Amino acid sequence: MAWGTMAWLHRLRLAKFANTSAINRIPPPSQPEGPTTLVRYREKPAIMAAGAKQQAQPQLLFVDGSFQELAREMADYLHIADEVKPLVENEAKKEEVLSKLVRSSTALTSVAEKEFTAASNLMVHLVLQSEDPKKHLPTLCQAFSKPIASSPVNGVGLSLNALSTIFNLIAPENPIRYNVFMAILRFLKANAMFDTIQPYLKQLPDWFADWKTSDEFQRQMYEEIAEVAKEAGKEEESYEYILKALRTFDADDKDDVGSEDAQRLSLRAVRDALLSNTHFLFTDIRSIPTVQNLSETHPVYSQLLDIVAEQDLEDYNDFNDEHQGWLEKEKLDHDRLHRKMRLLTFASLAAQTTSRRIEYSAVAKALQVPAEDVERWAIDVIRAGLVEGKLSQQDQVFLVHKVTYRVFGTRQWQELATRLDSWKGTLSNLHDVIRKEQANAKAQKEREAQEAERKLNADKEGGSGGRQQRGGQRRDGQQREPREPREPREPREPREPKERTDNDE
Repeated sequence: MAWGTMAWLHRLRLAKFANTSAINRIPPPSQPEGPTTLVRYREKPAIMAAGAKQQAQPQLLFVDGSFQELAREMADYLHIADEVKPLVENEAKKEEVLSKLVRSSTALTSVAEKEFTAASNLMVHLVLQSEDPKKHLPTLCQAFSKPIASSPVNGVGLSLNALSTIFNLIAPENPIRYNVFMAILRFLKANAMFDTIQPYLKQLPDWFADWKTSDEFQRQMYEEIAEVAKEAGKEEESYEYILKALRTFDADDKDDVGSEDAQRLSLRAVRDALLSNTHFLFTDIRSIPTVQNLSETHPVYSQLLDIVAEQDLEDYNDFNDEHQGWLEKEKLDHDRLHRKMRLLTFASLAAQTTSRRIEYSAVAKALQVPAEDVERWAIDVIRAGLVEGKLSQQDQVFLVHKVTYRVFGTRQWQELATRLDSWKGTLSNLHDVIRKEQANAKAQKEREAQEAERKLNADKEGGSGGRQQRGGQRRDGQQREPREPREPREPREPREPKERTDNDE
């Protein structure tokens, strides 16, 4: 029997995996020699293979043959027939048969690329026939996580497809899914494929509820997800999942909050936040009880976090002088922290300025930089999203349009109250000006109406002034003098009629 030939694989009637839209493309066996089994994955969200789209349809696994037939064929395929065939017919030896098959499953990574999916699906089906699949799945997942030698290009996708098949064929409420998902996460971490799993992470709370997962196991999974994100260069996502892990500790249990795991994860979160090039606000991490507990277990870390959260560059420099060599010992990048403190100090300066105008000289003093570097730092703080504004080179000032508060405590409430009072006074003055202008406009309108009425009356009186009034009196009431009679005109002589000529026509 030739190893890895596709013709032999077809004779094995190996499992075929498809979604419901592809059922019609799977040819039924022409002469079935055993029962055909249809395994239906429940219609809940599933993990799809790399590059696949989420679907609402259930996924199906078609298997043709009894367990004994399929086990013998898989044993032949893995070259362990001599070990397995004597045990197959004995139902009591079923778990032993599966153990031998699973131990040899690493050989599947050497089969031809076009045969891997069918072979791996059949192996998954056989393992799920076990009374206790949990004891076989770790070894099987480990085997599927190894590189496929025959497929250097598509091997990663094929392996992920095999691992996803295991996850999807297990009942959604089965806690075994947790272990399979952890294996998938480790595989994704090794291949820097965080983007592949990210769309499914929003289902974690529902999965945890289905699996009745304890806080400890939730914490382990969150930490593993953070590692996957970190390997893929997703620092912000990694940080967020570390915070999720920290929130699984019981805030009311001092032993839990002060445990070694709590301290380890808290220090990691603090380090990630301090060294991040994009993280400038620390309210989220400082509100977590395990991080607050660092003031007792790791006071220097807690002090540095407080400085970066709400103090300025001068305070950071004092800290560095007080704890010389500590940053280097803890492998914290001083240059990165120093730059972050300058940006944060600029933001604090902008937040404290009620006039919304900051002199270049004030910025240079606060950031401890030459005046000619102020504009560069202004551009950097705008790019960081901490401040919005514009530079006025002519006036040598930075005009603040919007600023992000680093913390919002008593002092910030007082500043807000001061600004509200200022805005209230401005609005009150504006209201008075508007009322005054409205009154002036109303008075002007009345004057214009009166003037228009006066002119109208004058025009009416002027129209009848040229006519005589009755009684021969003038407009002033005096009697008109009678006119002297005119002399009669002399009669005109009659004109002689003019003769018409032809030229007149």
